[in-house]
Amino acid sequence: MAHKTKIKIMALSALGIFHTVIGVVAIIAALTAFIKYGKIDLSQLTGKLYFYCTLVTSLTALGISKHGGFNPGHAFSIFIVLLIVEAYILYSRKKGNVRARYFENFCLSFSFFLSLVPTVNETFTRVPVGHPLAKDIKDPIIGNTLLILLLLFIAGSVYQFKKQKKINRSVLPV
Repeated sequence: MAHKTKIKIMALSALGIFHTVIGVVAIIAALTAFIKYGKIDLSQLTGKLYFYCTLVTSLTALGISKHGGFNPGHAFSIFIVLLIVEAYILYSRKKGNVRARYFENFCLSFSFFLSLVPTVNETFTRVPVGHPLAKDIKDPIIGNTLLILLLLFIAGSVYQFKKQKKINRSVLPV
């Protein structure tokens, strides 16, 4: 008798599908911004897309729970909203403030890094359908991927800091 393997497909709700699509747009916008400008720049279309799509994605995440109730993903979402709102405040109210640019860039980059944590977990435990890359959040592939992303975040932050410092030197009077 042949053994049939049951494929467990974790269906997404309509909110989950909307959340995922908007989240993918935010990630693409951020990656495009990093490649094009070396940072997420709120004055550019990519920065605006990142800001609004991340805001919507983070807020819709609060209505999604695979296991029921408040979970670490919800805490990440709230923290991400706080980071991008702080970046927006710094961008809009402190235009001439050099120090504010450092914090604005850091808040946006850190929000992007934090958004990748649940993204990696959800993607790796769902894809490919039927044989996901990871069994659960404790799988080494998730931990190793997040470590690589953390190192990229640190290297990118150092790069942004140095680039911002160089820009500030060329703009400030001697």
